[in-house]
Amino acid sequence: MPVEFGVLGPLVAEDERGPVDLKGRRHRAVLARLLVAKGRVVPVSWLVDDLWEDPPDGAVGAIQSFVFTLRRALEPDRPPRTPSRLLVTAAPGYALLAGDAVDAVRFETAVHEARDLLADGAAEAALTSLDAALARWRGPAYSEFAEERWARGEVARLDELRLLAVERRAEAVLALARPAEAAAELESHVAGQPWRENGWRLLALALYRSGRQADALGTLRRARRVLADELGVDPGPDLRRLEADILDQAPHLAGEPARTPAPRVVADRPFVGRSAEVARLEDAAADVVARARLGLALVSGDAGAGKTALAEVVARRLAVRGWTTLWSRSQEHDGGRFVPDVLADPATAPAEVPGTAPAVEPAEAAGTAPAVEPAGRSAAGPAPDPATGPGPAAAPGSSPAAGPALDPVPAPASGPAGHDTGPTGADAEPADPVARPLDPAAERARRLRAVAARLTAAASAGPVLLVADDLHWAGEETLAALTSLVAEPIPAPVLVVGVYRATEVTAELGEALARFARAEPTRVHLGGLDGPAVAELVRATAYRDVDDATARVVHRRSGGNPFFVRELARLLDDEGVEVLSAVPEGVRDVIRRRVANLPEPARLVLRQASVIGHDVDLDLLIALSGDEDAVLDAVESAQLMGFLAERGADEVRFAHDLVRDTLYADTPRSRRGRWHAAVAEAVERVRPDDVDALAHHFLRAESRATAAKAAHYARAAAERAEQRFAPHEAARLWRDAVAAHDRSGSDDVRTRLRSVMGMVRALAVTGELAAARRHRAEALTAAERLGDPALTAAVIGSFDVPAVWTGNDDQAMSDHLVEVTERTLAALGPGDLATRARLLGTLALELRGTAGERGRAAAAEAEAIARWLDDPALLAFALDGRFMQSFERAGLAPRRAAIGRDLLAVATRHGLVASEVLAHLVLVQANAALARFAAADEHAATADRIAERHELPLVGVFTEWYAALRLAVAGRDEEARTAYRTAAARLGGTGMSGLEAGILPFALLCLDVRAGRLPDPGRVVDADEWGPYRPWADALAHLAAGRRAEARAAVRDSPRDLLYEARTCLTATVALGVADQALMRQVYEDLLPAADELAGAASGLLTLGPVAGYLGDLAAALGRPADAERHRRRARALLVESARG
Repeated sequence: MPVEFGVLGPLVAEDERGPVDLKGRRHRAVLARLLVAKGRVVPVSWLVDDLWEDPPDGAVGAIQSFVFTLRRALEPDRPPRTPSRLLVTAAPGYALLAGDAVDAVRFETAVHEARDLLADGAAEAALTSLDAALARWRGPAYSEFAEERWARGEVARLDELRLLAVERRAEAVLALARPAEAAAELESHVAGQPWRENGWRLLALALYRSGRQADALGTLRRARRVLADELGVDPGPDLRRLEADILDQAPHLAGEPARTPAPRVVADRPFVGRSAEVARLEDAAADVVARARLGLALVSGDAGAGKTALAEVVARRLAVRGWTTLWSRSQEHDGGRFVPDVLADPATAPAEVPGTAPAVEPAEAAGTAPAVEPAGRSAAGPAPDPATGPGPAAAPGSSPAAGPALDPVPAPASGPAGHDTGPTGADAEPADPVARPLDPAAERARRLRAVAARLTAAASAGPVLLVADDLHWAGEETLAALTSLVAEPIPAPVLVVGVYRATEVTAELGEALARFARAEPTRVHLGGLDGPAVAELVRATAYRDVDDATARVVHRRSGGNPFFVRELARLLDDEGVEVLSAVPEGVRDVIRRRVANLPEPARLVLRQASVIGHDVDLDLLIALSGDEDAVLDAVESAQLMGFLAERGADEVRFAHDLVRDTLYADTPRSRRGRWHAAVAEAVERVRPDDVDALAHHFLRAESRATAAKAAHYARAAAERAEQRFAPHEAARLWRDAVAAHDRSGSDDVRTRLRSVMGMVRALAVTGELAAARRHRAEALTAAERLGDPALTAAVIGSFDVPAVWTGNDDQAMSDHLVEVTERTLAALGPGDLATRARLLGTLALELRGTAGERGRAAAAEAEAIARWLDDPALLAFALDGRFMQSFERAGLAPRRAAIGRDLLAVATRHGLVASEVLAHLVLVQANAALARFAAADEHAATADRIAERHELPLVGVFTEWYAALRLAVAGRDEEARTAYRTAAARLGGTGMSGLEAGILPFALLCLDVRAGRLPDPGRVVDADEWGPYRPWADALAHLAAGRRAEARAAVRDSPRDLLYEARTCLTATVALGVADQALMRQVYEDLLPAADELAGAASGLLTLGPVAGYLGDLAAALGRPADAERHRRRARALLVESARG
């Protein structure tokens, strides 16, 4: 049993073993003093003054020694260094958290409960309770300390309560119709307490109800005489009224029958200064319960404004109503991992949650790539012969196609047992310089579904409050989880409260807040407290009296910031009122001044703790300091001053981030670096798997001596960030790994390449394509220099950036990559099938938009190998190449639509999120080309939803252009112009130069040509403005000016890509304008396979209208009227289909 304390008599303590030895008088005095405080903090300075009239020099140390001894006596089973849960350290002293384990507390509770029970008519229960309470008295309260100054008030209060208990017991006996018993007990009571009028009143009433009316009146006369003789006063109104009622024999004196007790209501305790804010959050909580649907509230304010405190108060108030609270706290150095306890293990989540997609199958969850359905190979089919190419299954147009999505997400190669597929994913040897994780987007999708599942499960037992604190430090994982929850709210009573500093909104948080806005969250902004609230907070914090004038000064100096107010109040306690005129204005300066009051050893330990982080592992702190006793003494001193708070066994936490930030910033950089290195080495010993902390501390050490370890752990942390799909965090860590490797002076090129290619992957995922290409080229050069084909193949294959646009962003780089890839294929030979397939897929992608069979053959062979290996990720990559090689002629939109449908099936079946997005974009393009706009609209909307859920930044570029295309198709040309310009502005900075160059003027030109307008003949066609589209702009400009020969000479053959039909229709316009029969015949034959498509719409960006319209004009000019009429009918039908959507 817990320790029980007795103060209603001599001081005693007892546990299950029996009486506790409380040592000497001063030990007992400390314990009694803390018991008198009833759980409130007693400052050390007060204890010193209470125990000694003239305190000795070592008084504070003696107090700490007494406390240490008492803790050992009261909690003998507490493990060493485990924080006490009973006699706790709390700034600026100690508190005894005994609760109701004190006989005086239980006695007081019983007296108050008896009052309520009597009011509710439960006299029997009241009597029972009071009898038990009065039996607790063993003598005078605090008998051995009753004359001490600090005990007198409490002793007098308890004595008054005891007398009140005697009188309430008499009331209970009277209510039970036992007046004679009550009268006997009250006689002795009034004899000992003759000045208590209520005792006389009860005695007279008891005598009257006993049938002794005369004795009752005699008692009242005796009371009048005692009061007059002893005090010189007349009886009060209650006694005078009772006397009159007895003389009148008033009916009510007979008493009332007992009543059924009424339920009791416990009032909520108000939150100082923030009642309106609490009410708004409670309203939000009530709303999510009423709707049974997840809701969002956002709490913002400056540092120290009380945001977390507000959330804590709301959590306590909701807990009374059956709510469960979960906390997620981001820290500045950890990437903001989203791991409240109930969500820490999403792998245990149910397979399916209402309103969400099914979870990934266990094979994927365990980190292995699921197999593709084996329909693509025969039951006994051998591997394709690399020398002869793929078999019939890979014939163009005959097999399903799949591929990675627009935003580059690395996907691994894997293969069946018995085949050497090369190093892949988590199974790669550490020496593999470019090992890739499994599809991180799919893994994150699984995690997000698991988070939703765990919340739904938690909410099944009652409403849940999820507090996401310090979002200004949150990383991608936290923000992704929250945006996913808000975008697709679970059907459960869950209130998410996001807390952040309004003055420290990062770019990532800003994007998340923009997404949150769509959910119309409850918003609470905390400004400064007003004057009365500041005064109340100062008086609640300070242990000295604070007058109104001082409170006003604190309000002015603090601006009402609660943390600043508390720090100033504590400074008042430390140094007196005069300090307010001397301390600088800033809160950090106040912190510095209060820290200066600590002993120097404690200040040193506190600065070392700031290097460890907000949460401080005592083992690490002791390892850093080297002196366990000094650390424990310093921690206790810091707790007494309110800088640290106990968090759990062997761990403390800074009371506020501002304290930690100030201490850290004030520590010289060189010293911080050495301490970071020491912390890292300690973490390495005790938590070698904590790669995030190891990377953080070794990188912050900034030392050449530890640079190799910094690079090693930064790589490990980057890979973990990729697995969590935190690409921005991964990119930062990969950069740090490269920089640390270079700082170490290592000549290990392979290891450096591993970091460089990791950085390339992360940069590509985050949309920094230009930087990704630049570093990729550097890595390729370094790999070739080593003369190792396997290494070169790994570098080439690690950059599987998916593509949806057929124009190369860097043609020179593509040409170089094709040459290197061909050489590597020849050097490696046919043995490693997975590596060969990845190299062939790379060839297919880099040869897009070029003439020749090599690209199509490479794509077909890569697909055949991937299907034989049953590897969906490798198949996706190979079939991205197949998609890019499906433009050898006009009119292939149906083939690409089939590719998109097959890709969508494979991607959704195997959780390949990136490939799923690409499939939708391919289907947007193909359906737009075929005038099936209802389907295209649906795929565009789905792509946007997936991109938002998984933060794929480049998808919106294409869907925004598609929205402009839809305006153009609807004939809303001016709106389309505006939309095109807006979409083009977003293209800048994406790194997609192959798409950006000239696309805006070309789109506007298509609008004009479709409306029958040719370019202004006087306008100069600028090569920089028009990019690859200049020949067609030149030709049309010449045609408009009547320069037919120049117009004909300007025409060029169109590249075979997404805009092939559009450029060829413009060539048809020139051919018709200059009446070139040969050119008209050639263009007619080229366009004829696309008779059922809209020219240019295959790009998903722009259109010139039905190809059939141009075919009709060409057929008429070539003297084929029947064909012309047939084409024109088809063109009209396509326009109707376009309008119908």
